[in-house]
This record gives sequence, C-alpha cells and structure tokens, in this order.
Amino acid sequence: MLKLLPWAVLLCGAVGTSVAQASHEAFSRNGKCVSQDRTYTTSKAVLRGDDTGLQTPLGALEESANQDVPSPHLEIQPLIISGPFINRVDLVFFSDGYTVDEKDKFIEDAMRLADDISGNQTFNTVKPLMNFWAAFSPSEESGVGKDGKPNKTPFGLYRDGTELRAVYYAYPEVAAAACESMGQQCDYPILLGNDPLYGGLGGKFTVITSSILNGPQILRHELGHSIIPVGEEYDGGFAYFGVNAYHDLSEPVPWAHWLSASSSEHDLDSEKQTPKVERSIMPMQTYPWTLLNTSTSWSTRFVSSGTFSRHLVRFSLSGLPSKTDLKVELDDVDLSWKPKVGLGVDRWHYDVHLDRGLEGGEHELRFTLLNKEREGIAQLCSAEILEFGDENEFNSTPGHYGVFPTFSDTNETSYRPTNEDCLMRIVTTPNFCKVCLEGLWHALLSRVNLIDGVSESCHQDHGSTKVLNASLVPLAQLRADADAATTLAALDESYTITWTKDGKVLEEGTNKTTVEVPSGKWKVGDKVVLDVKFSTKEVKVDKEGHLEDQLEYVLVESC
Repeated sequence: MLKLLPWAVLLCGAVGTSVAQASHEAFSRNGKCVSQDRTYTTSKAVLRGDDTGLQTPLGALEESANQDVPSPHLEIQPLIISGPFINRVDLVFFSDGYTVDEKDKFIEDAMRLADDISGNQTFNTVKPLMNFWAAFSPSEESGVGKDGKPNKTPFGLYRDGTELRAVYYAYPEVAAAACESMGQQCDYPILLGNDPLYGGLGGKFTVITSSILNGPQILRHELGHSIIPVGEEYDGGFAYFGVNAYHDLSEPVPWAHWLSASSSEHDLDSEKQTPKVERSIMPMQTYPWTLLNTSTSWSTRFVSSGTFSRHLVRFSLSGLPSKTDLKVELDDVDLSWKPKVGLGVDRWHYDVHLDRGLEGGEHELRFTLLNKEREGIAQLCSAEILEFGDENEFNSTPGHYGVFPTFSDTNETSYRPTNEDCLMRIVTTPNFCKVCLEGLWHALLSRVNLIDGVSESCHQDHGSTKVLNASLVPLAQLRADADAATTLAALDESYTITWTKDGKVLEEGTNKTTVEVPSGKWKVGDKVVLDVKFSTKEVKVDKEGHLEDQLEYVLVESC
C-alpha cells in the first residue's frame, strides 16, 4: 500500500538537497520516490508473514494491526549505513535477553553479525543498497528461555526443548510494534537472542542467536529466504520456489543463462530436448533430535540399489567438542569423525565423502557415544545418505551450473542450479550461488532507486554557471570502500549516465554525475532528465528494468 509522506521529501533527495529542490524531483519508477503535489510516495511493503519461513518487508506504511500494543523503548544506533534509509533496504537487529548491563555486548554482537554477512561474498557486492541498525531494549532477564518458557524479555525468545534447532518468539505483536515504530527505517526486523548456541527461525521475523560460528550462517540463510526470496535447496524441506527452483523438465531451465559451457553443450538430450539431470538419489534421511548415551548406540538402516559410484554421509551433531566423544560408523567401518575446531558444544553439520559405491542391499549407519560425561548434552540432530553417479553422470565440480535434483520431505523432486555451491543448500557455505545472487540484486534494486537525488547550485568563478549534481547509490565507479577497486575489476561494474534537455543529450555530462552550463541557457522551470543504467557481471538478465532509473528535475532558481 502507498502512503503519502510529506516529511520524506528531503530524505528522498541527496544530502544537502533543499525541500524546495527535492519537491521538484520525480523518479520514473513507481514505488521509488515520485513527485505528487510536493510530496513523495513509496512502496516499501508491509509485512505479511506466514509459517513458510518467508519474510517480506515491514514498514510503517499502513495502519498498524497492533495499534493497542506499544513498542518497547528503543535506543537506535547505526551499524553500517550506505545512504538515506528511505532509499535503502534497512535491516534492524532488535535485542532480546540482553540486560541493561549487556547493552555493549548487544551492540558488539549486532556489529559482528552485520560485518560478517556484508564483509564476504554473501552481501558484500550489494552492501551499498543496504543499511544495518541496532535497536536496544533492555531485558529483565539475561538469555533465551528454555523448555517452552520465555524469559522476561521484550519479545520472549525461547527454545522449545533440548535440541539446538528453532528459537521461537512469544510476543510477535511487540516485535511488529517495535519495527513499525521506526517507520521506513525498518524493513527486515531481526530478533537477536543473547544465547551462545545454534538456533534461529525464519518467517515473520528473522530470529538468530549470538553464536559465534552459527549466528552469521543462519542469518545469511534466513535473509536469503526473506529478501530474494527463495526456498530451500537442501534435501528434506518442503518449500522449494523462487529463482533457484525448477520443477518441470519440459519447461525451459530458469537459470539457462548461467549454465556452464559443458552444460550448454551436453546437458540437453538431443531427442527429447529436456535438460540433463545430474544423477543422484537419497536413500535415507532422518531427523532424530535424540540425546545419545553410552549404553546403547543409535543406528538406522537403509537400502542401496548398488548402482551408484560414490556416496556421501551427512549428519549434524551438538554437545560433542572432542573426537574422543563419539564414533560414527557405516557398516562397521569407522568414518573417523572429528568435531569442528573451536566449536565447543555448539551444533555443526558434517560431510563424509566416500569415493566408492555402496553395494546393493541393506546398510547400517551407527552413532556411539564414548564419553559418559557428555550424556545429557550430546545430541544427534540429523543424518542423511546421498548416492551419486560417476563424474560423467554427476558433475560435482565446484562452480559447475546445471540441473541438480533435490528431494523434499515427501520425496518429491525439484531441481537446483549447483551441487553444493550455495548457502541455501549448505548452511555452512558463506556464499550464494550466481542464480541466487542475481535474484538478490533484482530484489534490492526493485526497491532502491539508483538515484538518491539531484541538487542545483550556481558558480561564479568564470561567469555565471548553473551546476546540477547527481547523488547516486555508490556502486560501480562510485564505490568508496577499501575493496572498491578489486570489486569493480572483478565484477566489471559500470554506470552509464546520460543528461538530456528538450530531448537533446548534454554531451558534457555523459557518464558524469555533474553537468555545468552557462546559466543564460537555462531558466527556472526548465526540465532536465537524468538517465542512469548500472551493469554488473552478477546480473545477466534484467527483464524488469531494475538496473536502470530515470529522474526528471525541474530547475527552481536562477543564477
């Protein structure tokens, strides 16, 4: 829903642009700042969450459904700011389980998470389109609730049982009120629980913990659902949708423009003209969420067809900090499991790749707790077996883009772009695949205008000169961070900038953010049009025109 925001005029423009100037600017795309009776409209959407793990933007642009629920007092601090919040996608960390004395810890935790996800490939290249904020509200009790009971905290985060899995919120109406109280400064609310161990949740609000190892990876994954938005790529889920999901092999491959060269040459069956599907199968998957004990091993059996060349044993564990705590065996063969270094008792996901096929028939996977002192915390969370054809049948090369099967919780098959190059499949991977990253650019640029605003001024140095200066989102040659040169070269980014007046291109302003002309040639009321196009290797297809914007500026003063 659109809502007129008279006070937003200045925020839509560049810093230093006057209200009078800004009120004469008009962005061409609906939903980004457009002129209407000296006010602006915007389409930052309203949160409509469900239970699918999705999240859509939340802004104070519609009458609140929680008018009777007050927001907790918030102390708001900027973490990473790239531009005016009305023309950026704003992510806000809200504190839960942090007492007054732990305010500094909350800020440090939020800053660490923001730095982590924007400092590597995940959100690094799109960082200029985003702002990160911290909103502190003190809790009476420290930490996250347990056994289904929340502590005395603003949003009531709690774990349902013993497993390091989901962290739930008891007071979503308070969280909604908190985000809405920030207006358009809050698009994606993130509830940050003061807990050192694995846990999180997607949906109406992204929930994460301050876990050093797991907090960032869960946040990256959940924001993939929220912002792009896409479904899962791992096996055993139920939500497979978005740019990374393919369901009907009779239809064109959605990511055909990203297929590897070998895929383009060999991945289409010449007779049926259907994509070549990489050959794999999942004979077993289970989520036991069981506490282990030394008296009895936990085991499960499965059947293999014996027709595959390789297999993978995948499992996740918690409460097991030492390699002497546990033995993992497949058909009585020790898989030599070792915990991740520095993990402690937190949860982690492990893969054991075996470059040989399983024999046809029944097999047993067994977990044996060796250290009695770990009883009560040692937990087997999940286990899975995957089988693959040889490299000609299943291309496992990192960076290869093709058609890879994914198996749902009901054993239905959908298809993903890569083997395991994406954090939407492997949560411990810090990167999106190219398909998801392209989707991220589109999602952000559908709601951020490349043009922050235009200002005008007069110079008297060499006669009277009218100067128009465009403020653009700092991408391409305008990137200013420490890695700007490297990013620019790697992505081959560029801005194409064109100024026109009366249908004629102002050549002196081509690919420049500033255009200067003798003031006698222009008068108050004249219109100048600014067209900006952005290009990057990370976006190959732009059907909706998200990578280009236009602004019409009306001169308001003479020199």
